[in-house]
Amino acid sequence: MQDLGIRVLFEGKNLVRLLGGLWVTLQISLLSVALSILLGIILGMIMNMKNPVVKVITRIYLEFVRIMPQLVLLFLVYFGLTKAFGINLSGEVSAVIVFTIWGTAEMGDLVRGALQSIPKHQYESGRAIGLNEFQIYAHIIIPQTIRRLLPLAINLVTRMIKTTSLIVLIGVVEMVKVGQQIIESNRLEVPSAAIWIYAFIFFLYFIVCYPISRLSVRLEKKWKD
Repeated sequence: MQDLGIRVLFEGKNLVRLLGGLWVTLQISLLSVALSILLGIILGMIMNMKNPVVKVITRIYLEFVRIMPQLVLLFLVYFGLTKAFGINLSGEVSAVIVFTIWGTAEMGDLVRGALQSIPKHQYESGRAIGLNEFQIYAHIIIPQTIRRLLPLAINLVTRMIKTTSLIVLIGVVEMVKVGQQIIESNRLEVPSAAIWIYAFIFFLYFIVCYPISRLSVRLEKKWKD
């Protein structure tokens, strides 16, 4: 039976379909990550402003996103917005919106922490040698911030790739959904197919996420030396 189960992977276009599902997962993840990094950098700089109103608003946003499960946000955007405002959103667009909202909050907090970790005398030294605020950020603060931020940002990428598995629940035909379809179509003839399909999905997630995770560790060790 186990022989039959693993053979299901190579029957017809099952393997190609799973790889196509992986591509959908990566497209949604990478687009969400790109938007999150861009908006997160802006948010992180805003969070460092001294304005108390701005601090309260950004803190509420951050806490809301952290408390609200990503699955609930997916349902809220995909089902809630479409019903309440008559907006026609596809599952893929809804997923990008939700993961960008989540990723922006996480990235913004990372940027805020990285900026705050820069000693104040770095700013003062820049002003002492006649640099304006833009030059201080461009030549002193941002290069140091990137060194602190990049390993953490790469780690966020792996988290986002893994979390995209939730979008199966709003009907997006990504890797897990394709796996479920293959299992269902072989449920009676090859009931042991499920373990092989899910094991292969795990393997695909692993080969995508593990190198990214190792890169994060290597950068962190390199820049600490």
